[in-house]
Amino acid sequence: MKSYLAAAVQMNSQPDLAKNLAQAEDLIDLAVKRGAELVCLPENFSFLGTEADKLSQAEQIAQASEKFLKTMAQRYQITLLGGGFPVPTKSGQVYNTALLIDPAGKELVRYEKVHLFDVNLPDGNTYKESQTVLAGLNLPPVYPSKEYGNLGLSVCYDVRFPELYRHLSQMGAEVLTVPAAFTAYTGKDHWQVLLQARAIENTCYVIAPAQTGKHYGIRQSHGHALIIDPWGIILADAGEQPGVAIAAIEPTRIDQVRRQMPSLEHRVFI
Repeated sequence: MKSYLAAAVQMNSQPDLAKNLAQAEDLIDLAVKRGAELVCLPENFSFLGTEADKLSQAEQIAQASEKFLKTMAQRYQITLLGGGFPVPTKSGQVYNTALLIDPAGKELVRYEKVHLFDVNLPDGNTYKESQTVLAGLNLPPVYPSKEYGNLGLSVCYDVRFPELYRHLSQMGAEVLTVPAAFTAYTGKDHWQVLLQARAIENTCYVIAPAQTGKHYGIRQSHGHALIIDPWGIILADAGEQPGVAIAAIEPTRIDQVRRQMPSLEHRVFI
């Protein structure tokens, strides 16, 4: 693992596939110009609309998203994470799929989100992800990258389930990715503290790309794409506008924190 710059991209995706991909390309270009080698896009980067529209357009969204990720990774010679897009299943539902692509345009690993967001919030928004999304059946993977460290995948609502991240750290994860479309209502109280907790308890970097602003109807995301170090220090925050959070990922920092706070070695219950 080397020292490198990572980017957590922040988008305001809409129910418009073409416009979202154009926005994503602009932000990838910005991240690369600022030196990022690992670029992470948020959940729903290619489409953020109603569940019915997502389902009816799922085939088109899936094909365009995968082609886009491979093309961008090759064009910019980066490792690129597509943080979540719908992939049709035989059941008629979709998997909420995160995809990691290398600079040659090759798929390295994919993860199908296991925790689905079925919540009624006091702000008037009701979410029933399980109506259209099929929960993944496999624990999230850790991809062992020689350049960028052991990368652990997850998606959005997963961040509320610490056992998932303990699994990733037990599998050797050094960098945790948490692409999200976190709601504005919950995000103001929970987003930052949950991400810091996952970083601290697993002594890992956290890269958390995010959605921001209004999308459709009253659907609104919190923003604040973050990169957090293994001590829980916020290294970069994208604020509330579309943009990128960029920070250095340093292997020596991981080693330092794990020497100073060897909590992973002190686990009693596994």
